Amino acid sequence: MEKLDGKSLDLTKENIKVLKKLFPEVVTEGKIDFEKLKLVLGEEIETSNEKYEFTWHGKAQSLKLAQTPSTGTLRPDKESSKNWDTTENLYIEGDNLEVLKLLQKAYFGKIKMIYIDPPYNTGKDFVYKDNFRDNIQNYKEITGQMAKINTETNGRYHTDWLNMMYPRLKLARNLLTDDGVIFISIDNNENSNLRKICDEIFGEMNYIEEIIWQKKFSPQNDAKYFSLNHESLLCYAKSKSSFSRNLLPMTEEQKSRYKNPDNDPRGPWTSGDISVGRITPKDIYPIKTPSGREVFPPSGNSWRYSKEKIQELIADNRIWFGESGDNVPRVKRFLSETNRGMVPISLWFHDEVGHTQSAAQDLKKLFNDKAYFNYPKPVNYIKKALILSTNSNDIILDFFSGSATTAHATMQLNAEDGGNRKFIMVQLPEPLDEKSEAYKDGYRTICDIGEERIRRAGDKIVEETGKTDLDIGFKVFKLDSSNIKAWDPETANLEQNLFDLKDNIKEGRTKEDLLYEILLKIGIPLTTPVEEVNIGGKTIYNVGSGAVLLCLEDKIDLNLVNEIIKLKPKDFDSRVIFKETGFLNDSVKTNAIQTLKKNGIMDVRSV
Repeated sequence: MEKLDGKSLDLTKENIKVLKKLFPEVVTEGKIDFEKLKLVLGEEIETSNEKYEFTWHGKAQSLKLAQTPSTGTLRPDKESSKNWDTTENLYIEGDNLEVLKLLQKAYFGKIKMIYIDPPYNTGKDFVYKDNFRDNIQNYKEITGQMAKINTETNGRYHTDWLNMMYPRLKLARNLLTDDGVIFISIDNNENSNLRKICDEIFGEMNYIEEIIWQKKFSPQNDAKYFSLNHESLLCYAKSKSSFSRNLLPMTEEQKSRYKNPDNDPRGPWTSGDISVGRITPKDIYPIKTPSGREVFPPSGNSWRYSKEKIQELIADNRIWFGESGDNVPRVKRFLSETNRGMVPISLWFHDEVGHTQSAAQDLKKLFNDKAYFNYPKPVNYIKKALILSTNSNDIILDFFSGSATTAHATMQLNAEDGGNRKFIMVQLPEPLDEKSEAYKDGYRTICDIGEERIRRAGDKIVEETGKTDLDIGFKVFKLDSSNIKAWDPETANLEQNLFDLKDNIKEGRTKEDLLYEILLKIGIPLTTPVEEVNIGGKTIYNVGSGAVLLCLEDKIDLNLVNEIIKLKPKDFDSRVIFKETGFLNDSVKTNAIQTLKKNGIMDVRSV
């Protein structure tokens, strides 16, 4: 019986597997021969000592940190959740570095869109401090303190921020689907550094766009140099060749611009310029208007279309010369042909997607006129990114969740277009200032506010739309150390350690705690349906209609094993998992394995 190792996905081992599969000829006695690999790759190898690269103190350690598996777990918190039994949404409390590691097996290549609003490193916002040896312990220490400040007098001001972002983005890329995309909000403090690490992690060929968001509606008159009224939203694809951008729906105001002055049977239209700002000699020719006047393109321009194409358009009544028939020609664009959507522009104005002040006011209204967040992102801002990059059944991830605007925007968009997008929010449970209004109202961490925001926003959306079939729930999970005791043979008290391992599950941990740790570490998503089957007072967990069958009880006998066999589906294989110390004795354990194999269950494991 194979024993689970209790670790998240080992990315180094996975990368080596891929190399061995792609280049079997470079494998010598089970290991990679890099000299052979260089020969296989030929001219693609960089051999010069002088080459462009972006580096900083701690970069190598950051990469190791991303590749080091986590032994932590995510413990379910049903009390803080909403619609636990039916929802497909997740809210995870914990250090996002460890959470991203734990999500690798279950969500590898399954996230369509990631949006994050990380700390901008302004000197006041929270800076995550990672620990290479034990980040779970580090996480517990951090959440017992107030947020730290990264002052510009710190010699590693930018370095600390880069070391925080690099491993998280490295892990996040793995979670994206092949046609997935990431949006990252940032301001001027770290914009250039973010571009460089994204170019390295995602590949500069997969850069899509830098979107400019008008975050303020009025100038800041006391600004020393310029009133900074915008932020950036960087967009990178996992693979640009696979990513397909959606169009934006037309607004009523945009539709109102279409008229039909010539009663064209194709309906309302608007007109567009047919000249372009380049000189192409063959496309510089006269076009005769209905009145007989000849018109050339403006100086320095050419016509957009060839002579032959223009004649086709004129014959099809697609060129407009004005009501007088003597105007400069323009091409007609029909609403009936354009209504499928509009190409987005890289400038997002506040009158369309909102600004920081309007977002704060909206959130304040949701919390009965209580201002818990000063600078949340507007719902319409995130929703626009969702419209451009996702379809109805996609999964969206935000691992700097903050006030949970991404969850709110996801539910809002689902209500508007009938989609069933699922969200995963991840947020460090930063303690609130005891003097803050939120703390006085009973909230203790940012997560408390974020979860309550999702509850209220979901209820409000249902109330306003009347759509009661929307998924407005979420399952809460909290990062913690593993539920399984780690055996350290170098412990000072070996005898006591061996005695403790008679029961290898930590005191105070429940069967459900262990269940979800196992599911994560064998690659089963946390929202997979779980049925509890009661047999003689003992529980068998039937996960995914028989895909995984778990029995985490004590005193397991062959009768219970036979009941597990009855749950095996006919159409596909099952995986069966027991608690290592759960069998009545070794004889039952041996017979159980043989009985399962005789009945076609070959994958049997223990924890």
